[in-house]
Amino acid sequence: MPSVLFVCLGNICRSPLAEAALRAEAQRLRLDLIIDSAGTGNW
Repeated sequence: MPSVLFVCLGNICRSPLAEAALRAEAQRLRLDLIIDSAGTGNW
């Protein structure tokens, strides 16, 4: 199964938003994807 990981500095705004947008679009298109987000900073 394909997977997508969105990464930004804090995983507070940008990558969770991208994850949610892709998750909604994947659901609309009935795509079977593993979608997640992560941050690189130590908050």
